[in-house]
Amino acid sequence: MSSPRPTLDAPEALDALARDPVFGPWLDVLSPPAIPRRRRSAFAALASIIVHQQLAGAAARAIHGRFVEALGGRVRAETVLATHPERLRGAGLSRAKLEAIVDLASKASDGTLRLRSLWRFEEDDLVEHLSQVRGIGEWSAQMFLIFDLRRPDVWPVGDLAVRHGWARIHGLTESPKPRALRDAADHLRPWRSTAAWYCWRASHTTVEPGGT
Repeated sequence: MSSPRPTLDAPEALDALARDPVFGPWLDVLSPPAIPRRRRSAFAALASIIVHQQLAGAAARAIHGRFVEALGGRVRAETVLATHPERLRGAGLSRAKLEAIVDLASKASDGTLRLRSLWRFEEDDLVEHLSQVRGIGEWSAQMFLIFDLRRPDVWPVGDLAVRHGWARIHGLTESPKPRALRDAADHLRPWRSTAAWYCWRASHTTVEPGGT
């Protein structure tokens, strides 16, 4: 049996960032990653990611809760396809997100998506595979990689909060463009998921290293 992959909250990841002269001070003021192991299916995970796209946390959680309730608590391809679209719309889903979730359910049901073997995919292949679904692109696939597959070296440069947090950590006046940021964290391999976590945290806190 192969050993489990290391994750973004692995001690080795925290040690590596603590030794980095730029990230190190931020580890002293921001709490470490606390990523619970999610006991949910790949379908439920991807549906949740679609719901959360471009929404603040509280609003997304409320809509997701109503979405799960509309499905009778069973977030599966077959229950989505068996539920009237207007009932799902009533949960607060936009029409685009509803279409994306229905497309996800259709492709999961007909075997286009190999949901049971997603854990075997490398990052680029997984992004390509999931991008067959309407509404799922690189960012959504990367969130699945980080928070559900718990991959340690995912670098979501398209995420605005990651770019903002990187700028704050590095004392930049403007957030870097995705292309510039793509190679900027090469020295943090193979722990870029952990670096992304701290960028997210830095973008949402008023605390500064050395501050009071």
